[in-house]
Amino acid sequence: MTVLSRRLLLGASVGLSLGTSRSVWAGSYLNRAALLLEGSKDDRQMAMPRFHDEELLRVVHRVAKGRTEVGMSMHVPKEVAGMHPHLVLMLENNERGFLAGVERNRKRFNEHLLRARDEDLIFRTLVQKAGYTLPNV
Repeated sequence: MTVLSRRLLLGASVGLSLGTSRSVWAGSYLNRAALLLEGSKDDRQMAMPRFHDEELLRVVHRVAKGRTEVGMSMHVPKEVAGMHPHLVLMLENNERGFLAGVERNRKRFNEHLLRARDEDLIFRTLVQKAGYTLPNV
């Protein structure tokens, strides 16, 4: 391989990596966000019609607490930093809603889970408007 072809190959690979770095960083974040979003949505769909199942509510509350801790501590690239508060709000509302269920407070249970659903929708809309796509989980 000649020196010129090596330089062209190196230049092309550097240019390609610089051009995709934005999507690579956002992609990793969006993979993690999608996992948190979908798991939270599944928990809401399972728990909302089963308010009477105290053990189920204890489990989903513990899982939601873990997801909230992860969401609050995860690395957030600057390209998606404006969206992240909505992900955290969704996670926190899920956790608070399930705790309200454990405490047998149906009104707070419903309020928080509906807020969580709204924040989920806001987050997904912001992702789409920014030109990104959440991966399927």
